[in-house]
Amino acid sequence: MKPVPDAVVLFAHGSRDPLWRVPIDAVAHEIARQSPATVVRCAFLELMAPELGETVDELVAQGHTSIRVVPMFLGVGRHAREDLPALIDNLRARYPAVQLDLQPAIGEQAELTRCMAQIALSQHSE
Repeated sequence: MKPVPDAVVLFAHGSRDPLWRVPIDAVAHEIARQSPATVVRCAFLELMAPELGETVDELVAQGHTSIRVVPMFLGVGRHAREDLPALIDNLRARYPAVQLDLQPAIGEQAELTRCMAQIALSQHSE
């Protein structure tokens, strides 16, 4: 298991609908609850603010030297395969002294697959 970074950025696509980000914010709140010493931020590719570069700029200005970027994508499309790695490469060039750790997309994580299967098999009633 990797050591906990001093900052985590949850990176998502974004939407014009402000309610779209509610689940991403919920994950950020849960990270803060589980690991109060870890700074967590949300960033978006498009249609919402802040963008990834702006978020990393802010974290570096605050003195963070280890930042984990977690792509909050279920599918591994062009954004996760091409756009995000290019953004990370640019940020690494801008901040060579900062450890930028790009995680695999959340949808590639076996733990999430198991969790989604459990939810699908459970009987929830509201």
